[in-house]
Amino acid sequence: MAPQLPPDAAVGGGILTVVAVDKDKHSASAVKWAVDYLLVNNNITLILVHVRTKSSAHRTVDCSSPDANGGASDQDSQSVFTPFRAYSARKGLIVKEVIVEDSDVSKALVEYINKYRISNIVLGASTRSAIARKFWTHDVPTIINKTAPDFCSVYVISKGKQQSFRPAARPLACAPSQAQFTPPHSRPSSRNTSAELEDVRQSSHMRGEQNTRPKKILGADSFDAPIRRARNSSTRNSLSDNDSDDLASFRQGSLDLTVQNVDFTRVSDGSNENAASKDLEAEMKRLKLELKQTMDMYNTACKEAVSAKQMAKQLQQSKMEEARRFEQARLSEEAALAMVEMEKAKCKAAIEAAEKAQKLAEIEAQRVKFAEMKAKKEAQEKTQALNVLSHDARYRKYPIEEIEAATDKFSKAMKIGEGGYGPVFKGKLDHTPVAIKVLRPDAAQGRKQFQQEVEILSLIRHPNMVLLLGACPEYGCLVYEYMNYGSLEDRLFRKGNTPPIPWGIRFKIAADIATGLLFLHQSKPEPLVHRDLKPANILLDRHYVCKISDVGLARLVPQSVADSVTQYHMTSAAGTFCYIDPEYQQSGRLGTKSDIYSLGVMLLQIITARPPMGLTHQVEKAIEKGTFAELLDPTVQGWPIEETLNFAQLSLRCAELRKRDRPDLSSVVLPELNRLKELGMESVQKKYWS
Repeated sequence: MAPQLPPDAAVGGGILTVVAVDKDKHSASAVKWAVDYLLVNNNITLILVHVRTKSSAHRTVDCSSPDANGGASDQDSQSVFTPFRAYSARKGLIVKEVIVEDSDVSKALVEYINKYRISNIVLGASTRSAIARKFWTHDVPTIINKTAPDFCSVYVISKGKQQSFRPAARPLACAPSQAQFTPPHSRPSSRNTSAELEDVRQSSHMRGEQNTRPKKILGADSFDAPIRRARNSSTRNSLSDNDSDDLASFRQGSLDLTVQNVDFTRVSDGSNENAASKDLEAEMKRLKLELKQTMDMYNTACKEAVSAKQMAKQLQQSKMEEARRFEQARLSEEAALAMVEMEKAKCKAAIEAAEKAQKLAEIEAQRVKFAEMKAKKEAQEKTQALNVLSHDARYRKYPIEEIEAATDKFSKAMKIGEGGYGPVFKGKLDHTPVAIKVLRPDAAQGRKQFQQEVEILSLIRHPNMVLLLGACPEYGCLVYEYMNYGSLEDRLFRKGNTPPIPWGIRFKIAADIATGLLFLHQSKPEPLVHRDLKPANILLDRHYVCKISDVGLARLVPQSVADSVTQYHMTSAAGTFCYIDPEYQQSGRLGTKSDIYSLGVMLLQIITARPPMGLTHQVEKAIEKGTFAELLDPTVQGWPIEETLNFAQLSLRCAELRKRDRPDLSSVVLPELNRLKELGMESVQKKYWS
């Protein structure tokens, strides 16, 4: 199917040439260049396209016909074509004016090319500088070069000259060969000039053309430029090889250039053909005479250029020899200086290495001496501790043989737990079930914690504190009473698929923990701070009686500063992450209210059975949104929501970030927990008695 042509376009030779115009000066250059080099044969119709940028949909308007596609354009668009109408009238051209409305200029032009199968499009160069065009993403010539279809040749014209040219990759099926319309500067030269002129003359007679449009003819002035360049080069006593080659090429092709720049156009009628042929022959004779004169001037310039080139070459050789000798002297001097600097650097490096080795030797000697002193001190402390423990009559001392027999030589089958201190084994001593905690050999602070726990537990007795039955000081073994239900943590998370703890029992456990903690805080002569209160350190027997264990990190705090603002300062914080008091962790200042924070987090775990990470924040948000009941342990039925909410609010007060905002254990926390304990026990009794 033949391509669809623009409105009222003259078919002519089958080549459609479009010039994109605007109100800038480059559009006039583009139109003049297209008329001079692209309108050949019978194609005397030129299509001028102007893109009017608007937000409305794409629309094509033919300005030459008032009723085409909705009427003519407005006055501003008409003024774009005004400068070209007088020019086209002088040249005898048929100009079609088309306006395309679109928001994108380059997109509108490409769509117009595709729609009407345009063969050539000529654009004026961008008014921006080369640097601006490099970074400007909306440069229309650049975009057209990249996006135009491969059957269309793109010419970009600047100041009457071709700035860039992108040829068509393939010709249109219905159009003549693209080579016929190649601009004059890119056409191949021909040696048979006379034959070409005769062929043109004969073809002109055969076609009976109606119009004659003579184009630019190369005159004598056109040949003066290379001659003047050659003379200027000779006066400077310098001529490059490229200039000589250019002059030789010019001498060989001057005749061809003369003939190629003569264009024959159509005559108005048959009666003027003979007169035009005579004028053409006279013009050819004049051009040949000018060419002969130019060739003579060229030969003279070549001789002068060759002489100047030889003189320049000799002078250049002498300068190069002098520069080479100077460069050799400079390199020799630099090599000597570099050798001196290298020797200085080696000497300096050797001195620094010796000083560094001496310092390292001194540091190593001090380190060895310090290690020896530390080892000696630790050995003395260990000996003293063993002597004290071996003679301490406050607890029973078990030999290692009895402990090995009770634990089946510490077999894995007897292991019931693992802590930071070491593994815990179940055994039987004196016909009594016991739990034996064994100090790990690699525990850095284990020996110190072992001694701390022995001293504390051997001095205190309370129903909610784990009972120390004995120890083996030589091997770091502690013997406790055996708690059948294990730790509170295992029961809350139902380790081993154990049944859930009823809510009444949970209130009782919370009150028992607070009772045992108050006993530590009120111990004499100084209060004791547990520092590691968490569900894993709360043990339960078969009747859900809870006892606090693992007091190896407990600290004695003077009573005078136990609850004051200025707390007793410890060297480093200790405990378990998520349970450590934030103020204690930040400043190292320890007090009895540091345990209140751990108690608050643990109380929230008792009713939710959730991990401690971010638990306080979750409970606060749930209370604010009214979804508190959804956070309670779903395995327990019949939660008293109002009482449990009071329990949670008390726990949140205990977990306040600042110590001064936390409630007092004896006057606020424990009375409320005891009240909830009585409520829970009544519920349990009703359940079992009913």
